Parts: sequence; structure tokens; C-alpha cells
Amino acid sequence: MRKLQEIIYKPLVTERGTELQEMGKYLFLVSPDATKNEIAEAIEAMFKKDKVEVVKVNTARLPGKKRRFGRFESEPGRYKKAVVTLKAGQKLEFFQGA
Repeated sequence: MRKLQEIIYKPLVTERGTELQEMGKYLFLVSPDATKNEIAEAIEAMFKKDKVEVVKVNTARLPGKKRRFGRFESEPGRYKKAVVTLKAGQKLEFFQGA
């Protein structure tokens, strides 16, 4: 198994993400080649002190935004985000201050 930092980059704190937290769902920025099973195992391993159980993982690949530098145009790397659903009644304390 790869290192956790290679699969889960960082949590995404957005307006939509905070609304999803009320339903037990959390947003993460993940590696573009990570599978749903790898993401679920990484979340459970990262938050094993909270004893969380991942029920479902939804992923979406998003394109990079185009940037212009004078006459040159470039596109930064694409990224992938994951919506992780936890078992009913479970929460991640990591997000409580956000």
C-alpha cells in the first residue's frame, strides 16, 4: 500500500463541504490515480483513533484551470476530489474547528 500522504493530499474546506458535513460526508483532495478502495482504507487509517468506518466514496476528476502568461497558455495539472461518507453517527473531529 502507498503512503497515506500519496493518496490523500488535503481536506477541502468549501461552503458545499461544510453543508455535507452535517450529513456525515467529507471532501478531500486526492491523488488522480487513487482508487475508491485506496481512499477508503487511507481515511480509516488516518482517523483510526476516531474509529471511523467509511461506507461510501464518490470521486470526481476535475480539469485544471487555463492560465495565460502573455501569449503563452498553460494548464496546471488536473485534480481529483473525493466525497467520503461515514457510518451514521460518526464524525471527524479534524473538521470541527473549520
